Amino acid sequence: MSARPGDRRLLVRDLAQLVTPAAASAPARGADLGHVDIIEDAFVLCEGEAIVRVGPMHELGTVDGEVEELDGRGRCAIPGLVDCHTHACFAGDRVSEFALRAAGATYEELHARGGGIMATVTATRAATEDELLQAVERHRGWMLRAGTTTFEAKSGYGLDRETELTSLRAVKAAGGVATWLGAHAVPPEFPDADAYLDFALREVLPAAAELADAADVFVERGAFDSDQARRFLTACGAAGLALRLHGDQFTELGAVGLAIELGATSIDHLEATGDDGVRALAESRVTAVLLPASALFLSRPMPPARKLVDAGAAVALATDFNPGSAFCESLPLVCSLAATQLKLSPAEALVACTLNAAHVLGCADTVGRLAPGYRADAVLLDVPDWRYLAYHLGGPIVGDVVLAGERAELR
Repeated sequence: MSARPGDRRLLVRDLAQLVTPAAASAPARGADLGHVDIIEDAFVLCEGEAIVRVGPMHELGTVDGEVEELDGRGRCAIPGLVDCHTHACFAGDRVSEFALRAAGATYEELHARGGGIMATVTATRAATEDELLQAVERHRGWMLRAGTTTFEAKSGYGLDRETELTSLRAVKAAGGVATWLGAHAVPPEFPDADAYLDFALREVLPAAAELADAADVFVERGAFDSDQARRFLTACGAAGLALRLHGDQFTELGAVGLAIELGATSIDHLEATGDDGVRALAESRVTAVLLPASALFLSRPMPPARKLVDAGAAVALATDFNPGSAFCESLPLVCSLAATQLKLSPAEALVACTLNAAHVLGCADTVGRLAPGYRADAVLLDVPDWRYLAYHLGGPIVGDVVLAGERAELR
């Protein structure tokens, strides 16, 4: 990404710290995951949508011409956060289910009783296209306020042709990276998973492939088994979509092996992944996307993050923002959970939700770093040390967000 003559310019100056991933390439693995470059008393100069210079203030010199300045005194700059796994396109809520679960009902019990995903499917099918777009834009505003400048969002709450395609259009219109979660659950109008897949691949995939960047499948009891997931993903790959899986959330059903076999971009969740799965992922090019807010929300075991990183696997972090099992849009909170529950360092957490998350979305060459040539997305933390990102649990640390070279309006 390069600046053009006449582009607007923004100078963020006098920053206490500027912090960015140090790894030479994405995804960062092993020790590289915990390496960041830190510049004290720093600046960021943006032209148009691109960063053109970063460095210490004593190297800034005179900036000629018209430039907007943003005061960074007492603040720390990190790259705009990247949320690579959300379900931000939905209507309604599941607050009643939340109350039932708080009283002891399990996620699987609620799903079996017609709640869970299907409750949101009913509400989402009833929404208009404008209502779904408004919902994604509202959720996108929440994410931006928490420092997320790039987000992915999945369909999967329609499970019919019209609502699935409407959902993908809404995600793209709101500025998100769209994933067709065409195999999220089996809707009640179909007798079984195979009959539903017949429909989805025949009637929805051709149009979904024109809108989405990736396809996703939920490999789990009560959803889709590994053979059904293989059929779905193989067809989606042939249509040109990147491949992703929800896997090992509650049980190990072969999702890790399938992800590796098909060359998937990522496998997400992994709360139930054992040592064999950790070793297999470490030897593969599949990124493990960890969702600690979901594990916390459902009182599930945390994914084996420390084992994955130490074994050399590529690891990313995301919120899993959705109305039922992770009603959380905050990547700073996820970073706190990564440090306190997953035993990752603050630096590992930062790289996992910037550079590595960008890799999952196929945009690590343009977002996820504060460096010349990258998109001018930055988060200014109103804190004296960038590690407050993980340290201040749920705190109001985000002061300003720069999005594509402009100061964003935070709602």
